[in-house]
Amino acid sequence: MPKTFFITTAIYYTNSSPHVGHAYEMVLADVIARYHRLKGEKVFFLTGVDQHGQKVQQSAAKAGIAPAEFVKDITQKFVDLGEKLDVRYNEWAETTSKRHKKVVQGILQRLFEEGEIYKDKQAGYYSVRQEQFITDKERGPDGQFGAEWGEVEFREEENYYFKLSQHKDWLLQYLNNRADAVIPDFRQTELRNAVEKISGDLCISRPKSRLDWGIELPFDEDFVTYVWFDALTNYISFAGYDPSQSTLSSQPSTFRDKWPALQIIGKDILVPAHGIYWLIMLHAIGFPEDQMPQLLVHGWWNLGGAKMSKSSGNIVDPFVLADKYGSDALRYYLMSDIATGRDADFSEDRLVQRYNADLANTLGNLLNRTLNMAHRYREGRINPKPKETALTPEQYERIAEEIRAMGKIPVTTTFPSLSSLVEQAVRLYVGSADNYEVDRGLDVTSRFARFGNQIVDFAEPWSRFKDPNREATLDVVLYELAESLRIIAILISPVMPKKAHGIFDQLSWKMELSGKEKRFSLADAEWGRLPDGHVVCKPTPLFPRIES
Repeated sequence: MPKTFFITTAIYYTNSSPHVGHAYEMVLADVIARYHRLKGEKVFFLTGVDQHGQKVQQSAAKAGIAPAEFVKDITQKFVDLGEKLDVRYNEWAETTSKRHKKVVQGILQRLFEEGEIYKDKQAGYYSVRQEQFITDKERGPDGQFGAEWGEVEFREEENYYFKLSQHKDWLLQYLNNRADAVIPDFRQTELRNAVEKISGDLCISRPKSRLDWGIELPFDEDFVTYVWFDALTNYISFAGYDPSQSTLSSQPSTFRDKWPALQIIGKDILVPAHGIYWLIMLHAIGFPEDQMPQLLVHGWWNLGGAKMSKSSGNIVDPFVLADKYGSDALRYYLMSDIATGRDADFSEDRLVQRYNADLANTLGNLLNRTLNMAHRYREGRINPKPKETALTPEQYERIAEEIRAMGKIPVTTTFPSLSSLVEQAVRLYVGSADNYEVDRGLDVTSRFARFGNQIVDFAEPWSRFKDPNREATLDVVLYELAESLRIIAILISPVMPKKAHGIFDQLSWKMELSGKEKRFSLADAEWGRLPDGHVVCKPTPLFPRIES
């Protein structure tokens, strides 16, 4: 059985409604999943919600309803967001589910029996907002705890602890041995620096006297497990992990076929949650180093230079944007205007500008021009397959120069046809997508569409139609344009699935698979697949301009 590509997002905390940052992470994971399906791979895409915790319990009490009812409403909003943005996941995680509880309690029981978990009393300062004890290291130069900790109070409390510190040396060794444990690499450097500072163990419980909205410890009914052994465990519990099996080789084949995963997380939960706690938890329950998940860490969408947050009141509602501009337009903006791993400033004006420049004026213009000319000059028929490009060497060189700039690869004017340039562009796209650089992949497709418009401008097909001595090359031009559009549709399909179907529909291509994801295949992004005599449809505006 072929290995399954397993991708998962961080699960979303159900104490507040989703904002555009959640939309970005969902879409990024969906695009990567669609790309791997485009390559012909089997994919398992997991996402979902974290429903437990003290904040949820407090918010539910404030609203005068039970926590289960409170999280049900918020959870539905995240489900609705996935549907609105055309996110196609294979499994939805909810941490209140029975199978998740069974895995969490099975792991806790095993670690307790192995001596990895112990009971101790702790006294110190406690951040109510962050739900954790903090030390003097968190004090600012003025000796006070910063605003990010919210209300801070002194507490003395008995809890259970996981022996985190005894795995510190292993984690450092693992990060030194695997250069791509975290992507991008500067995030791995941040993680390594944080691991060096590990000095104590991890509190993994809360007494029921102040928090009863959680999964009960299997070895002490007076406590529930805190977020770390609950929320983080979802990545394996919903993939079929069996906690009764102590080695990975003894796990069900359905789990082993999926694992390890690519986990997409925000930069704020790399340290300590995923980079330290999660990796050490996996190591403690017997996962070998070659079965550790890879962490793809994205940046934040800021607004006016500040991180979006409910408390700051600077939230951008993705539902409003999707209703206003369409899901594909929003998906395109979110994927094209931020480099994976970096921060970006959200701008609705920028969304409109990118849509109009890249899609309406470039790709949409190319589609309309091509189909209009095909019907005006050839009754919609594409004839025949060209052996050589219609461009002059000088025109060809101008396009080749753009290819050089895109990929820093040698391109000469000795290629026999435009097909060679297209092959180069597809390779650049694949290289970007394989490295999760979605923005660079979209830059390739955008330039690709500009190439097509340059062909029209250079070749002037309308003048060829009027000149009997040059009319034969009109067929060459039309074929090059139609075939370019067919390949562009394949390459943009992970980001803009609806628009990609729209292009294929207007090209009257693979109509028997209309609306189905398997209509698109990277193997088909090969020059020359359109047959002689293929008939295309008349154009209808697929990317109408957005007027401010």
